[in-house]
Parts: sequence; structure tokens; C-alpha cells
Amino acid sequence: MIKILFIGDIVGKPGRKAVKEILPKLKSENDIFLTIANGENLAGGIGITPSLAQEIKSYGVDIITTGNHIWRRKEIEPFLNIADYLLRPANYPPGNPGRGSLKLTKEGVNIAVINLCGRVFMGHLGNLDCPFRASDRLIKELGDEVSVIIVDIHAETTSEKTAMGWYLDGRVSAVIGTHTHVQTSDERILSNKTAYITDAGMVGSIDSILGVKKEKVIEMFLTQRPMSFSVLKKNIILNSVIIELDEKTGEASSIRRVNIPFI
Repeated sequence: MIKILFIGDIVGKPGRKAVKEILPKLKSENDIFLTIANGENLAGGIGITPSLAQEIKSYGVDIITTGNHIWRRKEIEPFLNIADYLLRPANYPPGNPGRGSLKLTKEGVNIAVINLCGRVFMGHLGNLDCPFRASDRLIKELGDEVSVIIVDIHAETTSEKTAMGWYLDGRVSAVIGTHTHVQTSDERILSNKTAYITDAGMVGSIDSILGVKKEKVIEMFLTQRPMSFSVLKKNIILNSVIIELDEKTGEASSIRRVNIPFI
């Protein structure tokens, strides 16, 4: 059996600092085999840059997934083609930089990670390729040689993410939802041994809205005007899940939430 740690959306410098301080002990105490984190909010709470991707990797994150904010920082585009540990959603149209899935072998275990973006209530991203059909294609391409497959479905609605979980049940090891920055309490093993949670949460302030100062977000709702947001630096919590699975069959036996406060 192996354990895979999935860390929710890391928000800005406070989130990065929390990962730096917490991750080594978290990995050692739980005998973590592989660490995955969503990093699309590393840069000031929105977007990701090459230097910040490298920074998070240096802290012990093996694979970084992203989502709808992947293109916010132009400098990330060429980096996506060379960083073999960094993913963008696989269902963006062909011709975009980067990759939506990756394969690696660690200590004899063949592992794949797939990054998908939802379409429901995602603005213009409703025009993306179907994430369900994209998952079919990628799983078929992987073939039988990969036993462990982890899917990050970056989506707004619980229905779309839950549908993806049931759609892939028995075909992948885990379906982990991201994007809302609010951790759900529905972690479970589905009927055919796929681990599932609707949202892994975030690494950000519990006194915030999505990791940013709440006052501007509230003002935006009241006025319906766009606002500039800033990341909140206090009362940070690291939201994550640990999945235990059979390295040979890829079947999950447990998934549990691990939440660690950081000031």
C-alpha cells in the first residue's frame, strides 16, 4: 500500500509559506509516497509563475495541477512546455502550451495524474472540450501499464465533480475536486474502489473569502463592481487529503482529510 497526499489550492505567499513549514513533517509522519498540489493561485492569489512553481517543488511537492487561472501570468506559457511536473487542464483545445496529464515511475510504481477543468458556471470556460470525454481519451492512452491514476477535476459545481467521480469510479484511483477553496466533508470510497472528495479546500486564511480579504469581496457583491483583491496573511490552514491505495491494482482503501493550522 502507498499513500498519496493531495493539497488544496495554495493561495499566495502565506499559502506557500505554510507549505514550506508544514509539508516536510506532514510527509514524514504519514509516510507519504507522492505529493500533489493545486498551484494555480500561487502568484498573489491568482495565477502561477515559473519561479513559484519551482519554489513549491523545492518544498517537496512532486506534481502541480492548475485550473482556470493557468493563463493569468504570461511567463508561465513557455514554462508549461518544459516543466514535466506542471499540468494545465487537459480539456483546453489542442495547440495550447503544456500538457494535461503525465506519467511517472517511482520505486517501480507506474503513476499517472490527469488535470481537468469543469464547464458548468465557469464563464467562458463553458466552451472547453468535454472533461468527461477528455478523461476517456487519456485513460485509453495510458493503457494497462499504469496502475495508479489520480484525477484533479477543477470545477465550480458539486454536481459536475460528483458526476466525474461516479463516471470514473473503478477506472481511476482517486477523483479530487478543486477550485472552490472550501473543503467538503464527503470524502469516501466509491463502489468500485475509487477515492473521492468534492473539494480538497485550500492553503489560505480561514478568516478570508477564498483566501483573500473579505471586505473587498463583500463590497463586490454589494456593488456588482469589479474589485482588486489582496491575500489575507493571518490564520492560515493547510487543507489536504491522504489517499491510501494498492500500488498494484490502483484500488483505494481509504481517504481522509488532514487539516493543519499555521499562523
